[in-house]
Amino acid sequence: MSRSPVIVFAAIAAVTAYAAGMGLKPGLWEVKIVKHIVDGRDQTAQMAGAADKMQQAMANMPAAQRAQMEAAMKQHGMGQGSDGGFRICITPEMAKMEKPVLDKEGRCQPATVTHSGNQTSFEYSCAFNGSTMKGKGVSTVSADTVATHVESISTDSKGASHTMQNDTQMTYVSADCGDVQPPGGAK
Repeated sequence: MSRSPVIVFAAIAAVTAYAAGMGLKPGLWEVKIVKHIVDGRDQTAQMAGAADKMQQAMANMPAAQRAQMEAAMKQHGMGQGSDGGFRICITPEMAKMEKPVLDKEGRCQPATVTHSGNQTSFEYSCAFNGSTMKGKGVSTVSADTVATHVESISTDSKGASHTMQNDTQMTYVSADCGDVQPPGGAK
């Protein structure tokens, strides 16, 4: 997998974690990348193409291999959605949280989280495998939709730095998460 999808999945995970601290309805949500810019280059179309290819590849996999891939996604609290999106499960406990937990290993920490009306502003800092990611963003809740804009800088273990702007949209699907487990695996 190229670096860009890895960065995007990290961003999706961060959005998922922050969404848990915004008083959302518990249940199944679908997350879609609306805009993705890395180092000043718009890669939205490339990401959509990569997501389509991934969905096609999964559809064409032998059943055992597809099940293994789906299990890996579920282990990270994601399921395959429609139209290049991913599905996540927000538990009642996550929905009630005032401050998000970014990851249970403690690699990411929220520096600030501010709620004002239907908007949540946040800053975060993550460190894993010799790399760091720092960023800030704002999420706006409107009925059954959450729009999030994140700006971040990642630095890999060799010191190479990348800037990213990511816009995502979360849409409520249903109160039942089905077979999609929440991050951490407990329902």
